[in-house]
Amino acid sequence: MESYEQAPLDTDAIRADFPILDREVAEDTPLVYLDNAATTQTPEPVIEAISRYYREYNANVHRGIHQLSQEASLAYEEAHDRMAALIGAPGGREEIVFTKNTTEAINLVAYAWGLSNLEQGDAVVLTEMEHHASLVTWQQIAEQAGADVRYISVTEDGRLDMDHAATLIDDDVAIVSAVHASNVLGTVNPLDDLAELAHEHDALVLGDGAQAVPNRPVDVDALDVDFYTFSGHKMAGPTGIGVLWAREALLEEMPPFLYGGEMIREVTWEDATYNELPWKFEAGTPPIAEAVGLTAAADYLEDVGLDRIHAHEDYVTRYAMERLGERDDIRVFGPGPAVDRAGLVAFQMDGIHAHDLSSILNDFGVAIRAGHHCVQPLHRKLGVAATARASFYMYNTREEVDVLLEGLDAARDIFG
Repeated sequence: MESYEQAPLDTDAIRADFPILDREVAEDTPLVYLDNAATTQTPEPVIEAISRYYREYNANVHRGIHQLSQEASLAYEEAHDRMAALIGAPGGREEIVFTKNTTEAINLVAYAWGLSNLEQGDAVVLTEMEHHASLVTWQQIAEQAGADVRYISVTEDGRLDMDHAATLIDDDVAIVSAVHASNVLGTVNPLDDLAELAHEHDALVLGDGAQAVPNRPVDVDALDVDFYTFSGHKMAGPTGIGVLWAREALLEEMPPFLYGGEMIREVTWEDATYNELPWKFEAGTPPIAEAVGLTAAADYLEDVGLDRIHAHEDYVTRYAMERLGERDDIRVFGPGPAVDRAGLVAFQMDGIHAHDLSSILNDFGVAIRAGHHCVQPLHRKLGVAATARASFYMYNTREEVDVLLEGLDAARDIFG
């Protein structure tokens, strides 16, 4: 990644699109929002797109001949096209399934594909940096199927041990599920290399892109994965919507995950046949307004430029890691700043619990995350109960990192 002396993005112009960044918190203190790995903020074009849907064409989709329903249906279908274009889905809209979030998307694969295909003696391979959305889900499905779960080790510098991966992925492995970018270590994993290993043994690969799609170009065809998931609320879009991409042939073979309206073709007293893709997996009234907002979010990200967003996150993250690395009372987790990382820094401050640290930082208007970040086993491996996590996005600045550092100094003064 190229080093930048100046910010790759005009943050003043971008921040003007995010009304929440103008508010004050903690006794008239300006908000410094550094919790983007949990949820990013939402720009005006996305807010306006959702509002316009409710003002102008709020109706259910695929159920009405009247004009409002036709307009809503068109927008909803085009949202699938937009997500397919965003991640390079080779099969187009038929390969895009809307869910509530990444967690539900992984569950869909685990239940609809996993329970139909995993057998006694099979193995599922995960990484030691998996989010609970993947780890817990595959644990439960593997137990029901009689399959084993294996974990690719994380090295001391926070990277995936690919030599270990090569020993774990054998002919017994049915699927490999891996985060594209870790929400604790910031590590960007080589999904394409994992896919090559897995496919050599006729195993499938699921990529969890929750921390990748918001801030870098993603091409699922180039990654050569078989399933890929991400969430709207982490990419400047609305909550309540996530995306599962899967190869069309796999979706055709998989049974539905949910049953009810919309996902059927014909129902009799005795049986039912299912709708075409992707509606086969979208039972009931879908997230229509959220899909409209997600389309606007994708447009916004590509207007700014995902390459430039990636460069800007790297610019702020490098500065944060360098400044935190200067302190002898801070332990930073994950690879160093010289490698490609997600835009976040998880750290521990000597003698101060992450929750106490977060509370003190709130007095400075700084919003960070504190806890195990839904990755408890990794934290145990790291030897800590919790970490503080500052995560950055296109609208954050180095000056905001300085405010974070001021808060850390205050915390040190308070705790002696």
